[in-house]
Amino acid sequence: MWIVPESAISGLVDAQSAFQAIEECFASMARRDAYNFPVVREALGEGRQYGFKSGLDRAGAVLGVKAGGYFPGNAARGIPNHQSTVYLFDPDSGKPVAMVGGNLLTALRTAAASAISIKHLARADAKVLGMVGAGHQSAFQLRAAARQRQFEKVVSWNLHPEMLPRLAETAAELGLPFEAVDLPQLGAEADVIITITSSFDAILQDGHIRPGTHLACMGTDTKGKQEVAPEILARATVFTDEVAQSISIGEAQHAIAAGLVREGAIVELGAVIVGSHPGRVSAEEITLFDGTGVGLQDLAVAARAVELARAQGVAQQIAF
Repeated sequence: MWIVPESAISGLVDAQSAFQAIEECFASMARRDAYNFPVVREALGEGRQYGFKSGLDRAGAVLGVKAGGYFPGNAARGIPNHQSTVYLFDPDSGKPVAMVGGNLLTALRTAAASAISIKHLARADAKVLGMVGAGHQSAFQLRAAARQRQFEKVVSWNLHPEMLPRLAETAAELGLPFEAVDLPQLGAEADVIITITSSFDAILQDGHIRPGTHLACMGTDTKGKQEVAPEILARATVFTDEVAQSISIGEAQHAIAAGLVREGAIVELGAVIVGSHPGRVSAEEITLFDGTGVGLQDLAVAARAVELARAQGVAQQIAF
């Protein structure tokens, strides 16, 4: 079995490699060559969450599971709040193939997913990027988004505004002006909006969103979480990584419950990638990507990490 530790990931998988792996993953899902297994998630108390995301990609011969979760006390320990490990197995025999550090991979694949939605759904002339949330993941999101359009400015809001200077530094690295704004101004200016929070209450309201906006809602991945008002989904064409997760633990759970969106109206982003859905059809259309984070994404980037680690001689092999 191959071991690829967390410490090796940053030297192996970059944003572009993650983008390619996730785009291929979405396409494979749309072709029904790959599918996810039901998510298992448990609350451990004191804000801690632990769970499993798994799946099978027949075409890519990848079977596996990501185990991990959110541990808010880790900040005081000097380690990331999100902790995860990916385990890969031989789909024919079930034998373990690899154990891969999943923390950075999770950040890269989450940012790649929203960036892919921007590539395929945002207006070509999008100039202003709106960021809702300024936690650890927001910098990954900003960097990945900046590769997809010629943005001229970043506007941002965070519940704790003292965290915004860190995101401003990332924008400066990219050569983009940055402005902290209130939510009405963010909605009025932004052509693309990324939400990346852990909120359980709608932050963006229907009146904040103007026609032509693309939203990538990336924070809602648990029952009860919510970043945007259900009425926004009712006005938008809704895309997602997987419909089953979108309606159960994603942003669409609230719009479905309110009777504002039908399950059959939600489109897998992979369908746009493979050409079976046109994606955005007008400049005035509101598009929304409900990024719930599926197990196949984790397996795709982990498999890429193992491939690169073996090629570069940095993977450790053990008898198991």
